[in-house]
Amino acid sequence: MSTAKRRRAYGFGLRAEALAALWLRLKGWRILDRRFRSGAGEIDLIVRRGGVVAFVEVKARPDPAAAEAALTEHQRRRTLQAAQIWIGRHAARLAPDSDLSFRLDVMLVVPGRLPRHIAGAWEIASAETARKGW
Repeated sequence: MSTAKRRRAYGFGLRAEALAALWLRLKGWRILDRRFRSGAGEIDLIVRRGGVVAFVEVKARPDPAAAEAALTEHQRRRTLQAAQIWIGRHAARLAPDSDLSFRLDVMLVVPGRLPRHIAGAWEIASAETARKGW
């Protein structure tokens, strides 16, 4: 892929993440973190609403089928590992809320359409199990 194409794709992804964050905020979610990077992987958005913390993978593609096809088991594992690291780093901040539940969500962003939020696209365990390393 040429440098120009990579730059366009990167910009498209950044705009999709910003749109997904805005959409989630409009739906009552609070943004806890953006573009969290760890050795295990990256999480595009980490959001919270009530007792739920969601680790959100944003997939921006030219059409809905391509966006859904971009969801792989490898991506799920990397997101899950990065979520474990994030929880470990933020355990003190999360400790008062021992009844929190965690999940892996996906936002599909396609030009000309509203973002599609797939809640619990990849299910994970309870907060206590998550803190222990799933």
